[in-house]
Amino acid sequence: MTEDQLNAEIRESNLTYLMLAQSLIRRDKADAQFRLGLSEESADLLSMMSPAQISKIASSPMLLCRFRMDDEVVWSLLTNHNTSKVDNPATTRLHASILMAGRHAEATGAA
Repeated sequence: MTEDQLNAEIRESNLTYLMLAQSLIRRDKADAQFRLGLSEESADLLSMMSPAQISKIASSPMLLCRFRMDDEVVWSLLTNHNTSKVDNPATTRLHASILMAGRHAEATGAA
């Protein structure tokens, strides 16, 4: 993959992410903040952006979204690689969601 191809892929990912984020925020702001890991201020800014603004921001060569699962426990739960203790996939996904919700609360100061 060339540098130009990589930048084009990043721009496309950014545009898709921003459009999805804006749609989620406009539908249910609180739920979107939780799902996307956004602060209220960021959610407000995203919800008010015009298509031209979103397109301009998406053209950045830096990926705008990031993985919030920087914890081995969460990755293990989401991929079901550690199912020896619990054989129920729904339970492991629920546990992962609870861990991530706690981190969201900590990050936004709601805890």
